Amino acid sequence: MAWFVIRYVLGGFYTVDQNERAVKTVFGRAERIPNVTTLALPIAEHLQMEERDRYSYPQVRVIPPGGPYFKWPWEKIYKVSIATQTVSMAVDPEDPSANQSGSILEAVTKDQLNTGLSGQIRYRISDSNLYAYLFGIKQPFVHIMGYFISVLRERIANYEAPVSQTGQGGNISPDANLAAGISINDLRKNLRDINEHMDMECMSSAARYGIVLDASLITGIDPPVEVESALAAINTAHNQVSSDISLAQAAADQKIVQSRRAVEIATLKAQAQVEPLVQMADQLIELKKRGPQALSSYLRNVKLGLYSSAKQAIVEVKA
Repeated sequence: MAWFVIRYVLGGFYTVDQNERAVKTVFGRAERIPNVTTLALPIAEHLQMEERDRYSYPQVRVIPPGGPYFKWPWEKIYKVSIATQTVSMAVDPEDPSANQSGSILEAVTKDQLNTGLSGQIRYRISDSNLYAYLFGIKQPFVHIMGYFISVLRERIANYEAPVSQTGQGGNISPDANLAAGISINDLRKNLRDINEHMDMECMSSAARYGIVLDASLITGIDPPVEVESALAAINTAHNQVSSDISLAQAAADQKIVQSRRAVEIATLKAQAQVEPLVQMADQLIELKKRGPQALSSYLRNVKLGLYSSAKQAIVEVKA
């Protein structure tokens, strides 16, 4: 009786840490929430229609942090840590020596170059889909790493850099086609785009496997050793051509701006010359409306003004 009390009564108390969640099973069956599955949760929005039936997991009762709690001998407690963890994307959980001891992940580009990728993955266990993590998959971390690597290699093999456009006319930039066929250059220049694509593609991992991929960060893309020197020469030539094109484009834009300014200045000068004539015509029309004597008086006043500013005057004298 003393052994039974110590083994099953006192040993039946347990606690759950702050960064842990727990699930209780009774005779091997997890305590479930009736008539509720993961398809009713927001994490299922990222599943495709043909995947919804496959990844429809029941919702289990999650034991929150705290305690002490008590369990009977026929009950079992599964504790999992929901803290965010970081791991190299080249790690192989089944073979630690693979991928150069988990440092470099190999992938083939669209131009058939075997390139090396390095980076990290941040992940955590989803407390809203613990059934998938604990009971749906035998080795969930191995499964999620294989899923991530397959998506990443598919992206690297089919990646094409987005076509850049100018901000004014919407024409395709001339240097957009210079690096065509050099996929490593495209990958290096668009690491942010690749990382964002991986985050979008892996948003369904919580509903699939009970693991949330918070972020993926690809930090390095290394070409094969045998083509590194050739690639460096191509990049040098590409940079030189891009520089020349940029200078030519800048000179052309400057000339266009100068031409526009010249047209504006000429237009303003023409308007400045025409405006006094228009005003004079309006004034003469107004004087004509007031009678025939008003126009002759205006001409006399104009002549007097001219005489006052002239040094010499030649006057016709009638014989």
